[in-house]
Amino acid sequence: MRGVAVATALLSCAAGAQAQAPASAPARLTQPSPQSLSFDAALARIDGTLPGLSGEDHAVRASELIADATRTLRRPVVSASASVIEYQKTLSLDLTGARDDAATAATGFLSQLPGQFPDGLQQIVGQVVQRVGAALPTIFGAIPDTLRFQTRDTVFRPTVTAAMPLYTGGAIPAVQAGADAAVGVARAKQAGARDLSRVGLVRGYFGQQVAAQLTRSTRETLAGFERHLSDAQQLERNGVIPRARTLQVQVARDAAERAFLRAQLEEASAADALARQLDQPSGVIAATPLFVNSSPLPPVGVFLDGVDATPRAQGADAARDIARAGVGLAKSRYRPQAFAFGSYNANRGHALPTEPDWIAGVSLRYTLLSNFDRRKSLDAAREQERAASDAAAQARKDVAVEIVRAWNLAETARRSFLLLDSNLAAARENLRVQQISFAEGETPSSSLVDAQATLATTQTQRIAAAYEYDLALAGLLAASHRVDDFTTYLARADRRLGNEQ
Repeated sequence: MRGVAVATALLSCAAGAQAQAPASAPARLTQPSPQSLSFDAALARIDGTLPGLSGEDHAVRASELIADATRTLRRPVVSASASVIEYQKTLSLDLTGARDDAATAATGFLSQLPGQFPDGLQQIVGQVVQRVGAALPTIFGAIPDTLRFQTRDTVFRPTVTAAMPLYTGGAIPAVQAGADAAVGVARAKQAGARDLSRVGLVRGYFGQQVAAQLTRSTRETLAGFERHLSDAQQLERNGVIPRARTLQVQVARDAAERAFLRAQLEEASAADALARQLDQPSGVIAATPLFVNSSPLPPVGVFLDGVDATPRAQGADAARDIARAGVGLAKSRYRPQAFAFGSYNANRGHALPTEPDWIAGVSLRYTLLSNFDRRKSLDAAREQERAASDAAAQARKDVAVEIVRAWNLAETARRSFLLLDSNLAAARENLRVQQISFAEGETPSSSLVDAQATLATTQTQRIAAAYEYDLALAGLLAASHRVDDFTTYLARADRRLGNEQ
């Protein structure tokens, strides 16, 4: 039967839509005291029930903190250290040269000394000089050839050191720009996840409405076939129609019952999936019906104007900025670096002989030859920047294609829904005529079955068109980063699938 087939297909679609909701426990087909929620109420709950959104929030905060951390890269790095050192120092001094020179100088001095006195004293001075000269070898012989000094000690050395970058060749600005761009990437992912969560809610929330509407439609179809079967059995007993026609109605009635049972199960599954999606253990009943705006959507150009503001475009731009920062970092390897530094010994009384009390200075460093090919590194960074720029351009094209596709789907669904109004009225009138003709024995049972099936098919197609419109509208608004406008379209909707079906 056409009505049963279409209903089955739509139920499968709605069930597949619900599959994105968490399913950590076995499905519960019944829920105690389910809570009726409007779409606005469900929307208010969704942000607090999806761990994925919370995870994106944490990722954004982490990237912001990292970016803030890079703001202090120009500040000095001050560190304190303390060490206990045990050391031994041995010094050796060669005295042979100095000793011989001293002996030669003393001998020369003594030889000239008598001539510096008067003639009467020269003899006496000469005798003294002779005796001293004789003693010089003994005196200088007592001086060793090598003087050896050895000391051993344990010292405690606390020091405070500081270093501050003066010029890094652009490395610090590149790192800061890359960190800022990483924040942009994280925020774009957060916005994209939020938009997708809204689409998921529309899919799950109105998917339950689809299941409920199909349950109602199949129930009405089953009730209609039961009436037809009762009429056929009465006509058969009166001899108006043969047994074969009654069996035809019986087969159609049984098929309608199977469709109704399947719709009930799918509705229960959809309700359970939505309850899990909204973290509502007691169950959720979607109170807001499927809707359609009879007025056309704004021109597709209105939605295309916001392509640059979409999360995919923003994320691609941020990724390009990261690649651009990589180019700046690669260029910094060609430039000199300058640092100011200083160190202070806080325990100068125990300092080693070679250690200063404090030092301060400026250091300039330039890499003349590197074991890492800086040219190829810079070329690679530029290629990555070009790739990121191309990816950003492609992202805009992809978003534009998605917007146009979603706009066409939404408009097609809207027009189909409106066109089905006349079809639904004709199907109902056709069924009424066939019922009268069948009761009078003028129409075969197959015509009655076809009329009932046509009505069921039309009702199902109308439900499908409304659901397709809601889902395509949510997709359109998400693709253009206007998903918050969904509630505006919902509030302005002038066609709703409620009790009028």
